[in-house]
Amino acid sequence: MRLLIVEDNVELSRLVAGGLAAAGYQSDIVGSAAEAREAVSSVGYAAMILDLGLPDGDGMSVLRELRLEMEPLPVLVLTARGGLQDRVTGLRSGADDYLSKPFAMEELVARLEAILRRPGQLLGRSLNLANLVYDTESRQIFVDDQPRIISAREASVLEILLRRQGRVVPKKNVEDHIFGLDGEVASNAVEVYVSRLRKQLAEHGAKVAIHTVRGVGYLMTEER
Repeated sequence: MRLLIVEDNVELSRLVAGGLAAAGYQSDIVGSAAEAREAVSSVGYAAMILDLGLPDGDGMSVLRELRLEMEPLPVLVLTARGGLQDRVTGLRSGADDYLSKPFAMEELVARLEAILRRPGQLLGRSLNLANLVYDTESRQIFVDDQPRIISAREASVLEILLRRQGRVVPKKNVEDHIFGLDGEVASNAVEVYVSRLRKQLAEHGAKVAIHTVRGVGYLMTEER
């Protein structure tokens, strides 16, 4: 599961990313509102941790834009603005939770996990299609309720395709989800991992199909 940290304090962002890594989460870090907008449009993140005091604007404007665009991405606001009115404004602007600095890393992880477990969340812990269930926390799949094993890279491909099932996911978005914003990627890497995922799902009896939309990306549907 990949998260986006929007924080211009380099030391703090690295500490948060390290704490999340220890809890089993992968993270990308950006330091401005403009970079946050670009990252969200490119990568299928499970959640965003958003600082409000950014060098090129207020993080609250990023949050409002996401909600105006009907973007369901869960957002945990992380900020030094700890007053009651600040918290109320943040929540009314579309934040899923609000954590004031300074904070304990254990509480941040607990609040994040609580957001991701909420019923009805598009980006919840379990993703389902046909007889396939993917647990985003354990990164394990179940086919007809039987646990199966797939490799980590293929699990990343599966996650983004399941999150956007029934919609075409651009190849670049798949690439960024697997490798992050700064990863060095071989030209045919995505094709290789998609091919391996297809083979693994077929071997496990999953009744799903991954369609290649030539020149665009990939589409996951129930097998017909």
